[in-house]
Amino acid sequence: MSVISSHSYCPPPELAIIVPTYNEADSVAELVRRVATVLDGIAWEIIVVDDDSPDATAERVRELARQDARVRLIQRIGRRGLSSACIEGMLATTAPFLAVMDGDLQHDETLLPQMLVTLKTAALDIVIGSRYIAGGGVGEWNTQRQWMSRLATRIGQRLIHAELHDPMSGFFMVRANVIHRCVHHLSGVGFKILLDIFFAAPTPLRFQELPFTFRQRLAGASKLESAVLWEYLLMLAQKLIGTRIPVRFIAFSLIGGLGVAVHMAVLWPMLHLLGETAFLLGQATATLVAMTSNFFLNNLFTYRDQRLIGRQLLWGWLSFVLVCGLGALANVGIANALFQQGNSGWFFSALAGILVGAVWNYAVTAVYTWKSH
Repeated sequence: MSVISSHSYCPPPELAIIVPTYNEADSVAELVRRVATVLDGIAWEIIVVDDDSPDATAERVRELARQDARVRLIQRIGRRGLSSACIEGMLATTAPFLAVMDGDLQHDETLLPQMLVTLKTAALDIVIGSRYIAGGGVGEWNTQRQWMSRLATRIGQRLIHAELHDPMSGFFMVRANVIHRCVHHLSGVGFKILLDIFFAAPTPLRFQELPFTFRQRLAGASKLESAVLWEYLLMLAQKLIGTRIPVRFIAFSLIGGLGVAVHMAVLWPMLHLLGETAFLLGQATATLVAMTSNFFLNNLFTYRDQRLIGRQLLWGWLSFVLVCGLGALANVGIANALFQQGNSGWFFSALAGILVGAVWNYAVTAVYTWKSH
């Protein structure tokens, strides 16, 4: 016997729209109004997953939710990322159909009813809003953004082995049971959740693309930046390598590889100018320069969701340098010992010192420098 009386029963949503946001306070009300208009007659809810926006997006959503119970909010503290926000939102609903769209009004909400009808009536797992089929378009994108999107699209198409014209689309509708089957294999990295879903699905997904034209945002600033392509490449690396190696370690290692180049670029001219008798001084200087370079690059990319700014940036750098000093001493000491033996040469001596300090530096990065803030 049901414990819910017929007077209090409210039918569950058939469709949940997941909207990841960051600084979208000026557009969320209009988005909700448009969604309510186009989904009239459909049981729906909208779940806004906000990454603690400094413009009070979360409070604006709360105001909307007090007026309409179909509006829900998940406010995340201390973590950021579009894909992971989408995953949390999709797992927070009982709706059998899930749509993902941006909160900046650039996706065409009028396509939602057609997506739902297509998904319900056809033997499909997912319906995708596509910019790259007949009838679709990218709107007023500049040349650089079009080039980045096309490049990422070609890479994605080759890796998922599906005839998907727009694997980089952030506008789609999927059956909830598809997400439930593959959620433990999603990386949650970066901005491209659709590609992540295609990678993680245990069997090839049945899909259809519907055309839409990407619109200009009406408020706020674009979330696209150089880190988008970086995070996309990290997500691809995570899929190729597997989930046993943390994606942060992959990023840290890639930046560490660049640090090796920085290290050698500092050490070589010092030895060229001062002679090999200055190896100890050169190794110490190169270590400090490479360490500083690695800190700022990791702050910008690897730990972008915990990025240090202002005074925190200065204190973070100081803590990084001070605590990594032990690793640097081991780096310089081992490199110098190998060089003095005369069997390794300056390059391999320096490289050995770098490798010794690498594990320590990663541990410090993960435990002390960023998490302490």
